[in-house]
Amino acid sequence: MKELETKDPQEFQQLYLYIYLVPVMGCFPALWTLYRRQGTREQQLVSRLSVTLAFIWLLSYTLLSAGMYDSQLLILRLSFLNTILTSSYFLVSFGLMVRLWQRQSLRLPGISQLAEGIVRQYLGNSQK
Repeated sequence: MKELETKDPQEFQQLYLYIYLVPVMGCFPALWTLYRRQGTREQQLVSRLSVTLAFIWLLSYTLLSAGMYDSQLLILRLSFLNTILTSSYFLVSFGLMVRLWQRQSLRLPGISQLAEGIVRQYLGNSQK
C-alpha cells in the first residue's frame, strides 16, 4: 500500500484519462465524473469528449440497425456502414490514446465543440 501512496498523482490522473478513452466502457466512468462534477479541467474535457463520441456512435449504430429491416438490399449496405462506423469509433479512441501518450492536444474538429457546447450544458460545467 505504501507503494501506491508514493506514486505521483499526475500518473493517476493520466490513467483516468486513458480509462475515459476506452471505447464503450470508458463512457461510464466519464459520465460518473461529469455527473459528480469531479476531476481536473483536463479530466472534464476528456470525459465530455468520450461521452460525445460514445453517444454519436450509439445513436448512429441504432439508427443504422433499425434501417436494416426495410429491404434485403439495404441489409448488406447498412451492415457494412455499421462495421465502418464501429471500426472508426474504435480507431479514433485508440488515436486519442496515442495522442494522450504523446502529450498532444485531444481536440477533434467539430466533435470537441459539440462536446463543449451540448454535453457541458446537460452534464454540468467544470466550475464548482
